[in-house]
Amino acid sequence: MQAYELQHTTGSSSWSLVEKPQPQPGPGQALVRIHAVSLNYRDLIITRGTYPGLKLPLIPCSDGAGQVVAVGPGVTRVKPGDRVAPTFFQVWTDGERTPERVAHALGGSIPGVLSEYVCLDAEGLALLPDWLSYEEGATLPCAAVTAWNALVPQGGLKAGQTVLAQGTGGVSIFALQFARLLGARVIITSSQDDKLQRAKQLGADGLINYRQTPDWEQAVLSLTGGQGVDHVLEVGGAGTLPRSVAATKAGGHIALIGLLTGAPGKPDTGATSSKHLRVISTYVGSREMFEDMLKAMSREKTRPVIDRVFPFAQAREALRRMESGGHFGKIVITV
Repeated sequence: MQAYELQHTTGSSSWSLVEKPQPQPGPGQALVRIHAVSLNYRDLIITRGTYPGLKLPLIPCSDGAGQVVAVGPGVTRVKPGDRVAPTFFQVWTDGERTPERVAHALGGSIPGVLSEYVCLDAEGLALLPDWLSYEEGATLPCAAVTAWNALVPQGGLKAGQTVLAQGTGGVSIFALQFARLLGARVIITSSQDDKLQRAKQLGADGLINYRQTPDWEQAVLSLTGGQGVDHVLEVGGAGTLPRSVAATKAGGHIALIGLLTGAPGKPDTGATSSKHLRVISTYVGSREMFEDMLKAMSREKTRPVIDRVFPFAQAREALRRMESGGHFGKIVITV
């Protein structure tokens, strides 16, 4: 079979197309023919060698979708022919996040899915509904589950509340879609007006161009009658966190998700304490969260937003698309 390997960490050119033996499922495993893979910003960080816990060579990417073609001894949860997507953390099926449950992350601490065939833990597979394509299903394991966890299990989002989503990458666009699905208002930021207009078409209530309005937290306060938002999906890191704190209403919630500005953010404890904010790091989620999210999406057939689909032979070009920052929604590779 063919697969991509990360053999060195020199950026977006680091992926090498290689021939490897097709794996065979062992006890508790399922062999999945991967049909589509989607990219996350994490994949780009990993190619730069700044992600902890890497052992090279490594098959990259956590997010994929495909069809079960064989199962190993003892597997009853899935069967050949099932359409599935692997969970980001292969052994976090339910319950709270623990170090043990997040120790097996695809495309990081264990081999990923940018490969024609992958052996996966049968318990770490979510069944895809028929109305989702493989390309759409491949967008879900990391970005969608992260947004869902931030808003629902951790955030306790309620209809009528207001969510601030930063940017128009995968997590933020899923947050926009889920918040609207659950009856919340959404304010979204971007440096590009055309992306803001696309977000408006998806249901965004407030639009802020942070390049034109550097003090965007003031614009958030203006849009919320001076109160601030109930929830912030903080994907920027240290560069944006102080503004997120200022934009959140007293008693509100900030989900710490990303580090697009280069370093994880550490909130000013004085500022967060005085406003009684809940500041919680969000690290994807469990299979149970994935399945609950799929049930909610099925109510209105919520379809993931795909920026562009690349063929397998152009996987490196897909990664460069991620690096350019020009995407809106998810970048997908067909396998």
